Amino acid sequence: MPFRERLGRVIFESDTPAGRAFDVALLWAITASVAIVVLESVSGVRAVAGPALRAAEWALTLLFTAEYFLRLYASPSRRAYAGSFFGVVDLLAVIPTYTALFLPGAQSLLLVRALRLVRLFRIFKLGRYSREAQILLTALRASREKITVFLYTVLTIIVVVGALMYFVEGETHGFSNIPISMYWAVVTMTTVGYGDITPQTPLGRLVASGLMIIGYGIIAVPTGIVTIELAEAARSLPAGEKMCPSCRAFGHVSNARFCHDCGDKL
Repeated sequence: MPFRERLGRVIFESDTPAGRAFDVALLWAITASVAIVVLESVSGVRAVAGPALRAAEWALTLLFTAEYFLRLYASPSRRAYAGSFFGVVDLLAVIPTYTALFLPGAQSLLLVRALRLVRLFRIFKLGRYSREAQILLTALRASREKITVFLYTVLTIIVVVGALMYFVEGETHGFSNIPISMYWAVVTMTTVGYGDITPQTPLGRLVASGLMIIGYGIIAVPTGIVTIELAEAARSLPAGEKMCPSCRAFGHVSNARFCHDCGDKL
């Protein structure tokens, strides 16, 4: 087997001992890198161990940079890898450290490396949950039009109520312009209630009370939409699929007697 192909099996696959060891080591390195960025943001820790943390971060960045170029080299299609989700994330995982040389503070963007932990689903064979993921994606796609109409309605309410509160309360009570009033409407409708802007007139408080009641009803709407679509997506799956009683994996052929993931009897 050519060296490039053998390297690709180690880097991109986890079915071999070498590939699994590589991926597990990479996950530990990603976790350590994220922990370093978080710790470095604490002033007390930075004062005590700042140089050591920065040295460790540069070492991990150089490691991830080498890994990215190795993936480009070993990939059957360099363009496909570079444009894929993981390819973009792998590149973004190393850029902030170099950018911080010219733009201080950019290293905090290194937390994007946490996205690389999605590889856990491949490494530890969590593909058994692909059926559940498919149900969720199907439900979200089916809910797209309903959610779009819902968000448009909510946005309309925010604009109308924001303009109304600007007219009712005015600049003297903190509603200095319509965008600020719309911000208040969003905070009130979502029942967050920061309290930085509050209505002072009786009419303004009446409008705010009505918006709060509307907010409680609005919160339940997207939940109901997605719940209904989840139930429909679950019912629409092909009937007769066997589920493993041990690992709950789906996708077995009709005459399968043993699980293709864990090997237990179906």
